[in-house]
Amino acid sequence: MSATAQQAEQKAVDPALFETVLELIRRTSTILPDDVVRAIETAHATEEKGSNADVALNIIGCNIGLAKDKSAPICQDTGTILFYIHTPVGYDQLALEEAATEAVREATRIGYLRQNSVDSLTGKNSGDNTGPGSPVFHFHQWRKPHVEIKVMLKGGGCENMNAQYSLPHPDLGGRDLAGVENAILDCVLQAQGQGCGPGILGVCIGGDRGTSYAFAKEQLLRLLDDTNTDPVLGDLEKRIVDKANRSGIGPMGFGGKTTLLACKIGVANRLPASFFVSIAYMCWAYRRRGVEIDAASGAAVGWLY
Repeated sequence: MSATAQQAEQKAVDPALFETVLELIRRTSTILPDDVVRAIETAHATEEKGSNADVALNIIGCNIGLAKDKSAPICQDTGTILFYIHTPVGYDQLALEEAATEAVREATRIGYLRQNSVDSLTGKNSGDNTGPGSPVFHFHQWRKPHVEIKVMLKGGGCENMNAQYSLPHPDLGGRDLAGVENAILDCVLQAQGQGCGPGILGVCIGGDRGTSYAFAKEQLLRLLDDTNTDPVLGDLEKRIVDKANRSGIGPMGFGGKTTLLACKIGVANRLPASFFVSIAYMCWAYRRRGVEIDAASGAAVGWLY
């Protein structure tokens, strides 16, 4: 048994589950998923050699390689730690949350995560990324026999570029796809070079203010090269990316052809009185990974992304 597993056992959490979640955090923080790497490399090839955009994307590529080789965080801001978890009916979700929280503490201690959780009243850093609302857990049950955990690390810079619009809007339009499109593009325009572009957008059309933002973030769990099951939304996603990449904003706002890598849109029912469009802006360090876990043993049986 490893030293970290022994620590987990001493804290009354499942050692195998602890080790699996710790490895998931390491992979998420240090190894960018293949679909994201491919998108960045494809975008880099379109930029004019020697341009600011070319230099920016080259630096990003070097950063990705060094982080993977050294098993070090891709970015100094390892962000909000978001767990999206599916468990079989009857599974002990409390035990999983406890094991995952201990894994977060250990990942912070050994450097996979930065010390990023700050008391909002005092400004004091907890030192281990735990505290009220940190990390974030989204639990769901399903009828499959295994556990699935997905982790997303969302940095503060891109989180600041999130936006929510209420339609109709005097400058953007009404409660239709044209208004939605204008709202999303306005978010990109307002972000400019902030948020560490090229960006990826997760969007929710509808819902209330809270669920709309939450569902927008969930769209970021999709693969970059997937196809929306709704052809209308699929066309809108492509149109948004095409228009954004003709804006001239470019990587980090330096100009160029790559302002967005992707846009992923979902829809939630709404009240007749409300029409929200919520945008979760993700930076190029698009850190999300997943694992399938044997419910009995806590061991990994498959890695996602």
